[in-house]
Amino acid sequence: MGFLGITPIYNAILDLPFIKELTKGTLEEEIFLFYLKQDTMYLAEFSRALAIAGVRSTNNQQMHDFFSFANEVVVVERELHESYYKQYRVGMDAQKSPVCFSYTNFLLSTAATKDNAVNIAALLPCFWIYREVGLQIHKKARPDNPYKDWIATYAGDEFNQSVNRAIEITDQVAEEGSEVQRKQMMEAFVKSTELEWMFWDSAYRQEQWPL
Repeated sequence: MGFLGITPIYNAILDLPFIKELTKGTLEEEIFLFYLKQDTMYLAEFSRALAIAGVRSTNNQQMHDFFSFANEVVVVERELHESYYKQYRVGMDAQKSPVCFSYTNFLLSTAATKDNAVNIAALLPCFWIYREVGLQIHKKARPDNPYKDWIATYAGDEFNQSVNRAIEITDQVAEEGSEVQRKQMMEAFVKSTELEWMFWDSAYRQEQWPL
């Protein structure tokens, strides 16, 4: 998947108030915690979609990699979230926002009903976008940023290696697929990228269900 295909969306993500204020360290604690709780619920479903990609993979190495990705999400990122819950003395007491609900349903329905190549493409933005955004924030953030642990996770070498492998797998699957599959993969890749934008935007607004 080419990053150029989502450049306008990626630039719009960097321009979001959530990202700008997170970079400056001025993002309100209430907004960050709302985001964190939504992300906890999102990652649980993202991990399931990764595991499905592993189950459906015909390549043994790719199967192993997707199971590893799923495990990393459960262990590493859950530890990050729980450290903030402990720091701010809060619990996990939220329901999915409309966007979180839409994004996770998109990933799980794609994993269950679409070609696995399309599933793999839909999963890639959560890797790639977070790495790129994390690196951009890391360049500008001050050492005393209250969200430095979050920034360090997504700008770190370990996450970078996972992202590179996810890109490599997606490119390999695309090369092996048909033109129709590649078109469907790009559509799913773009849709997930749009949902990434919506996820951060909705967190900043602390989006709720209308009724």
